[in-house]
Amino acid sequence: MSFQTPITIASALERIHRREYVLPAIQREFVWSRDKITRLFDSLMRGYPIGSFLMWQVQEGNAGRFTFYDFMRDYHERDNAHCAPTGPLGSRPVTAILDGQQRLTALNIGLYGSFTAKLPRLWANNPLAYPKKFLYVDLLHRGQDDDLGVEYDFRFLTPEEAAAGTGSGDAHWYRVQDVREVRTVRDAVRTLQHRGIVDNDTAGDVLSRLQEVVHVVPTVNFFLEEAQELDKVLNIFIRVNSGGAVLSYSDLLLSVATAQWGERDARETIHRLVDELNAVGQGFAFSKDLILKTGLVLLGKGDIRFKVDNFDRETMTNLEKHWSDIEGALRLGVALLADFGFSGVTLTANSVLIPLAYYLHRRNLGDNYRTSEAFRDDRAAIRRWLQRSLMKSGVWGSGLDRLLTGLRTTLEREGGQGWPTEVIEREMARQGKSLRFEPAEIDDLLDLKYGSKRLFPMLAMLYPGVDTRDHFHEDHIFPRSLLRSRAKLRKAGVPEDALPLIEDRADRAANLQLLRGGENTSKQASLPADWLRKHFLSDAERESWLREFDAIGLPEDVTGFLEFYDVRRERMRERLVTLLDVHTRTDQEPAADALGAGQTVPDDEPDPGNEGL
Repeated sequence: MSFQTPITIASALERIHRREYVLPAIQREFVWSRDKITRLFDSLMRGYPIGSFLMWQVQEGNAGRFTFYDFMRDYHERDNAHCAPTGPLGSRPVTAILDGQQRLTALNIGLYGSFTAKLPRLWANNPLAYPKKFLYVDLLHRGQDDDLGVEYDFRFLTPEEAAAGTGSGDAHWYRVQDVREVRTVRDAVRTLQHRGIVDNDTAGDVLSRLQEVVHVVPTVNFFLEEAQELDKVLNIFIRVNSGGAVLSYSDLLLSVATAQWGERDARETIHRLVDELNAVGQGFAFSKDLILKTGLVLLGKGDIRFKVDNFDRETMTNLEKHWSDIEGALRLGVALLADFGFSGVTLTANSVLIPLAYYLHRRNLGDNYRTSEAFRDDRAAIRRWLQRSLMKSGVWGSGLDRLLTGLRTTLEREGGQGWPTEVIEREMARQGKSLRFEPAEIDDLLDLKYGSKRLFPMLAMLYPGVDTRDHFHEDHIFPRSLLRSRAKLRKAGVPEDALPLIEDRADRAANLQLLRGGENTSKQASLPADWLRKHFLSDAERESWLREFDAIGLPEDVTGFLEFYDVRRERMRERLVTLLDVHTRTDQEPAADALGAGQTVPDDEPDPGNEGL
């Protein structure tokens, strides 16, 4: 490995576009935010060092042995978040970036491309939700911003936003990629004159400095590794990147899989699977972390932690060999979760997919499992277990790797003929993850508020008559818009001292129900008694609905809300106590921290929760 002569940013980006610089398959995706990109440009303008780069010289004739990717240029959060493969590069030599991808990509986006992210509070299918933005710098601003810690004002703006800001006279937004044509100080002067900026020292300084940073200063300092052995290069990559905050162990695992798989492109295969799983039903939020962890569990790997020592060639070879079976179990597992009504909004912990996928894989079950009458009781048992484990706090938090290992062992031993609820719960209790509910927990569940992910499994357990395979909503029985408006409540004749109680109970479980999407649309802000009369044509149908949803005694108007709420909450409590066997369960469960004799379990890495494993 040798240190090379530094080059300019312009030269580095030109080599990227000539595909002299490429990304090896072991590299992760681009993950920088817009703020990180603007701060990088500010650092460059201020003369701060941005670190050295590590590159791998792939010799002539060797490039065809490996998979390479292009650098991201026009990033789109929804439509273009993954780097595209370069395709065949022929026999010519190329230089692969081992360390510095995020910085070079940020420069490429700023000087050649765009950054498109979803605007908050807009639906993803709204065409206005994803405005295409380019990097601009304000030529009239230079000075320390103590709040942001920057000196130059770089921002991602639409052309319309930039024009509006420039027209106000308070700023003059210059599109950064235009500096590619400003190669000399004379070019900078002509640019300012063309824009009508004369005798403005700040604008001259900013544009001249930007031209100098891009075209003159040899900023890109790099080391070059010339070894052609993939194992050595992979080792270097892991050593260099494993200390970074952005690169997770799952990134490393994906890197190794990509480098060692022979028939498939692991990176493309796994990213595509994640995208397709997340599009099932009403949508999920699974990550590649969970997919890769599932692979380790289904392969029977003893230690399923994400650590470099576990990423051996044998494991990666087996992962590719059994990938079709692993992918099939994941697809079936996610389809079942969607059938049960779960989604990214209602799934408390993504990790429940792993033991479910293992069970489906263990029994070699196919898609007919979802609908076949022969499996009806088995599906019901899984659904009840999922609901209870997701209603219970703390089950899928710390100690996750140990729990998954224990569940795998139990399912391997006892899950050959059907879902073994009793022995699974015994194993969970042994690990301090008991699904036994105490009376106080029932009251906590009934006090859950609208928006809690634990609310859906409870409502689905209480009222199984709702077809969760259809589009449905968690809906307020008495409309929230009425209960949260003191003016409307006073107008309806509600006493003043009742207003705080109604506001508090408006979003709690006893005022919530599950409704199919069409029913919810028709109900909207109607009073429940009015909606019932319009929705059900006969008294018998209305009475049946009232009994099914514990709503007997539903009042005609909001003045009876508090009494209705208390009565319904008590009925829900009685039903939940029965369903969860709160009073009648007398089995003696083992101590929470007890381990079987002679059993050893690896320490768990911290679990970051539902965003990844």
